[in-house]
Amino acid sequence: MTPTIRFLAAAFTLCAASRAFAALHVVATTPEYGAIATVIGGDKVVVATLSKATEDPHFVDAKPSHIVTLNRADLLIEGGADLEAGWLPPLLDGARNPRVAVGTQGHIRASEGIQLLDVPSVLDRSQGDVHAAGNPHFMMDPVNAGIVAGHIAKALCAMDVPSCPAYTSNLQAFLAKLEGKIKDWEAALAPFKGTPIVTYHPTWKYFAARFGLVSDLYLEPKPGIPPSPPHLADVMRKMNEGKIRVVLVEPFQSRKTAEAVADRTAATVVDVCQFPGGLPGTANDYIALMDADVKAIIAGLSAKK
Repeated sequence: MTPTIRFLAAAFTLCAASRAFAALHVVATTPEYGAIATVIGGDKVVVATLSKATEDPHFVDAKPSHIVTLNRADLLIEGGADLEAGWLPPLLDGARNPRVAVGTQGHIRASEGIQLLDVPSVLDRSQGDVHAAGNPHFMMDPVNAGIVAGHIAKALCAMDVPSCPAYTSNLQAFLAKLEGKIKDWEAALAPFKGTPIVTYHPTWKYFAARFGLVSDLYLEPKPGIPPSPPHLADVMRKMNEGKIRVVLVEPFQSRKTAEAVADRTAATVVDVCQFPGGLPGTANDYIALMDADVKAIIAGLSAKK
């Protein structure tokens, strides 16, 4: 073997070893998937998130940097229930990355195996921003977060077989912690079972279904349609008749509108968020986010006016 061939062989071996030990690049469309991927992947992954915790996930500001991020990705996690339908496909087209193309092992659709709510029998756009697959805010039920964590661990194991024991161990630890917290949250919210709440958008239906609350009154007249004075008047009438005393509002929604409704109904505005990082102390931590949401909602339900 000549010196040149020996050098090239050594260089190839070094590059191959470097790739073998390189962290997998994981891209999540929204922060909750990124937070869970970070827990499951540990130091074997580098996670990037396309949307911000305070950004409406239906209308993410797609940037050229997102295309670069997707081009480098080994794994993409999206909701899979049309939440990102307005902005993710063009980014994927621009990224030209076959590793994360739809249908590959590098493309996770988080909604697989989850029973979605609000699946329309007929898709009628006159009813607002209705998703054909159903309500895409399923991560507000923490049981579904466990399912998604399983999807992520399975995909990482397939892509990085030697590290599968670590991913499996991280998954088991996450599920154990999550299950314990779900029991705590159920116990804490049990005294309020059957209590109705008002939300801006149907984001909290899964949360309500899991913890025994009632969520069927919204500040939006239809999903994605801005509140109108006649609709808000009807909402306030129903709130007064039903003595509904809590209005949930997220960072990207109009708190001014929520406060105006609350002022006229003796209700309390409760600041919540569906994404880690949207509330203090919850950055990149799904369980901390849910804990903060539960505590905020309980405080609102317990408030006396």
